[in-house]
Amino acid sequence: MPEREHYEAIVVGCGPGGAAAAARLADAGVQTLVLERGVDAGSKNVSGGLIYGEESAPYTIDDLFPGFREAAADRPVTEYKLHNIAGANVKSFDITPLHEHDTEWSDTVLRRKMDSWLAERVHERTRESGGGLLTEVRVNGLLREDGEIVGVTCDEVDPITADLIVAADGVNSELARDAGLMNWDEPEEWFQGVKAVVDMPADAIEERFGIGADEGAAHLFSGDLFEGVRGGGFLYTNEDSLSIGTVFHLDSLAAERAEPHQLLDALLTHPLLGQWLGDEYHEREYAAKLVPDSKKVAHPSPHEDRLVLVGDAAGQMQAQGPIIKGMNHAVTAGALAAEAFIEAQGRGSPHDAGERYERKLQESGTMKKLRPPQYRAASALGEHEAVTKLSDAVLESPLGRLGVKAFDKAGLLERLYSSPFMAESIPDTRTPYVTLPTVIAEAVGEPVSERNDIQPPSLADRIGDLTYNTDVGNPHIDLVDNSYEASGTAVTACPVSAKDFGGGCYREETVNTNGSEETVVSLDTQPCVECGTCAVVADTEWEHPKGGKGVEFRDG
Repeated sequence: MPEREHYEAIVVGCGPGGAAAAARLADAGVQTLVLERGVDAGSKNVSGGLIYGEESAPYTIDDLFPGFREAAADRPVTEYKLHNIAGANVKSFDITPLHEHDTEWSDTVLRRKMDSWLAERVHERTRESGGGLLTEVRVNGLLREDGEIVGVTCDEVDPITADLIVAADGVNSELARDAGLMNWDEPEEWFQGVKAVVDMPADAIEERFGIGADEGAAHLFSGDLFEGVRGGGFLYTNEDSLSIGTVFHLDSLAAERAEPHQLLDALLTHPLLGQWLGDEYHEREYAAKLVPDSKKVAHPSPHEDRLVLVGDAAGQMQAQGPIIKGMNHAVTAGALAAEAFIEAQGRGSPHDAGERYERKLQESGTMKKLRPPQYRAASALGEHEAVTKLSDAVLESPLGRLGVKAFDKAGLLERLYSSPFMAESIPDTRTPYVTLPTVIAEAVGEPVSERNDIQPPSLADRIGDLTYNTDVGNPHIDLVDNSYEASGTAVTACPVSAKDFGGGCYREETVNTNGSEETVVSLDTQPCVECGTCAVVADTEWEHPKGGKGVEFRDG
């Protein structure tokens, strides 16, 4: 066997999960190397994004990184509202009690700012134990000896071995797939998020949202403004910008042939947002990502040999109705994985860390949050088309509307929306995401009086404003089957593509073959935002670009 560079631990990815693992390992004196694909930590990362400090969590980000909230976050969230929409009618509920359940604090963040700050701390701490942080290095696979995972392979450096490999490389984790622990087979297991970061001075945010300098607001939107696609929208106040976006079940987005950028525009241009956006509108950045649906894909045993998965790589993203939590669970998982290795190493059996990590996820209650038992019960009963049709018919009937009015008058609707138990029980059907909020807005909502005259940028302008370092001649996606039947869904589902738009990744074309016409799909990876959507809905071979290549997000 060739002699290889060896570290006690390798952490792949320096988002919050990877940073938490690396910091915990380094503080225990474990020689830890962190490998980050972007030119800077955060340059490849996108989130909504809210990060939570949960009271019940064994680790929070500010525990591991003192001064985090003051230096790396934007605004603390002090109010949380849900808006049910039907046309111009809106019924809003204060769901702050849900937001504050098990919550010590919650802050809005932008990933480039946050992850870069974390990376600086990680580099300082890992160097003290003989390791460090390398950027612009893409880990492309697992190194095996005698069939066992012993390290990683990279595009830019020679293979490296380790006693522990932490895959914190995100929702598109190539290490998780290489180990056979995760796959991209089922659209119903994923969400797609699309976001615009919108410029707004701090004083304007505080005036328009009625908040102080040390306060922030989170707003969620659901109802009939998203073409019947299951999901909804969000708006978060940052320090001097807004994060406005949409999150949809990928199978519903694909089935409806809805275009993500248009669904985002439907939210941006709704009259309700006129009170906040004002007359001037400037998008700083357009971004997108896949989001794992933890209640379906959070891996109950996220390890293999020396490899452990944390964060999105392990499907640890909790998105259940109004509850959207991911980064905090990644932090917990990263720190627990490190803790498991430290204990196993101390007992002389470092390669037992994976089994210890699995137990810690269970014992800490983390897996129960990611895979709530009440959802399993509700989905077994409620996720059938016949049940959905019956529920929708009842809600839309005169009797159903009378019931909605009665519940609202008694204050029960707001209480139900603020219930953690109910939020974790919501089945994945159109009833809670489309039908119920629409009926609520129609039955008890009021018309919005504000005007909203903003004009969002075109998709071409949004793509053109992004920063790319294209790896000329080395496309990171290959279209295996270009027939419309196999890959046509990518034309509409890809967030930088659209029907009759020639500037995106995927385009629909008509070709003449042997005297007959055929509709096929073509691919151009240059405008790709690396979300991974096409890997699920089209027949492709998908991998990340090499280190430092591809899209670079300024905000994320």
